Amino acid sequence: MTDDGASRVTPYPHPMVEQLAATDGTRTVIIVRERVPGRARTPAEPVTACDLDAIIAQARRWPVDYALIELIPHRPVRVTAGAVRSSPLFLAHHDGVLHGSWDMADLTPHAGGIDPLEATRLLIYRPRYSTDTPFTGIRRLTERATASFGGDLVISYPDPVVHAEPRDLARGDANGADVLAAFVAGIDTALDARPIDPAATVCHLTGGLDSGSIGARAAYRWPGQLNTATLIVTGPGRPHQIRRRDEMREQIPFGPRDLALDIGERLLFGPGCDRVRGELVSPYDEPLYELFSELNAQIAALGANTVITGLGGDEMVAVGSAESARAALDKAQNFDLPWLGPRARAAIEYGDVGIAPPAMAGGITLLAAETVAPPLLRARQWPVHPFTHRALIELGDQLPFHWRELKQLQRRHLASFGLSRDACNPAVRESFAEFVEESLTVNGLPLLQRILRDGSPLIEEGLVDPDGLKIAAAQLDSTSYREDVHSKLLEVITLDRAARAFLA
Repeated sequence: MTDDGASRVTPYPHPMVEQLAATDGTRTVIIVRERVPGRARTPAEPVTACDLDAIIAQARRWPVDYALIELIPHRPVRVTAGAVRSSPLFLAHHDGVLHGSWDMADLTPHAGGIDPLEATRLLIYRPRYSTDTPFTGIRRLTERATASFGGDLVISYPDPVVHAEPRDLARGDANGADVLAAFVAGIDTALDARPIDPAATVCHLTGGLDSGSIGARAAYRWPGQLNTATLIVTGPGRPHQIRRRDEMREQIPFGPRDLALDIGERLLFGPGCDRVRGELVSPYDEPLYELFSELNAQIAALGANTVITGLGGDEMVAVGSAESARAALDKAQNFDLPWLGPRARAAIEYGDVGIAPPAMAGGITLLAAETVAPPLLRARQWPVHPFTHRALIELGDQLPFHWRELKQLQRRHLASFGLSRDACNPAVRESFAEFVEESLTVNGLPLLQRILRDGSPLIEEGLVDPDGLKIAAAQLDSTSYREDVHSKLLEVITLDRAARAFLA
């Protein structure tokens, strides 16, 4: 609802998205969703109450991303999100007006203060999928959740999704052809779920197993049409990444254009960085926001409007349950960071409070999808993540251990295209670790010293301890860098810059 008393919804203009509205004279529904091939749009003219019930039921069963808005006179407005999230939806309210956007910056006037629990999750790099955001006045509408607004905003979580257990394979080909055929069929199902135009689509091809598996199958579906793009890393993994990508592009029928943005001379937090200049950059926009924004602009310049990624491949074949995988990840993390303030230290043990129930896709995958979406959407690119589709997730759930271990599924799939052992079993993987280290020691250190000199909302809220931060800054300056500890200083910088911009 706008200040003039009228309700307004502005859909994202893109060929992969459609919108519709229907009313029975009393109730009105507005639906913004990803398009599905062969599904006719619902007419906008008035319909019967039964027809409207059917429209709402169909919307809730929609196989890809959607937002459903239900308006009934004298009843709270209801907003429901789909199970397959391609983009985030943030909500805020003020003076009886509900506001929502995929871009958190649009909700800056409603940011309120810092939420200590979510801020702590970010500071220790222990992300959790929930309705929380770092700012108390802004909420996230999670998958299948429903927001009710009638003066106050209440978000209700859905029931948890029950996942299948690993199964023994039926007797089949000794080389595992049945499993690989099921993998190919799952990728095809995920790609067929949306009206992808290969002439306007780019594959994000990092040279890794996940994007390679998705990209290879997509390229064989549309030979010579899908161009590729990625960031080229620094450090020991650089020559390996370049070699693997070159082999994939030579062996697999990708399109003629390849956008390989070399990040070597583009350190994070440089003087032209939006974060450093105080622009409104969400703390969920990853540290490589500037680099991906540049790459996305180049993709748009090719005439593309859709990007296919390998996001979600890790969780699709995670060994053990999602809870076990999360516990193992937590155990490997170092949360004893010297710069954590007393309020953050007290919040660590409550990190799982209020998180969303298990979904079809894992929480880390859902957060990652919402992180990469805004920079793409700003460049008018729509993200497609096949590994988040039900067909591939259910396949991964049921695979025996030896097919999931070390991503044997992806490795053997790539080998079926005739790629070398180096491409299918990389000895050195691409990594941003060295790039992050150089960025922190060159550009990050002055920003940390500025925090120590001028203060920070994080210090004021007891989330960052200035004495501990001073020690960490001195360690950066003395070349005693430890990746497991000091790389998390990225979160201090990005959250500090976001808090300054959003709470100004």
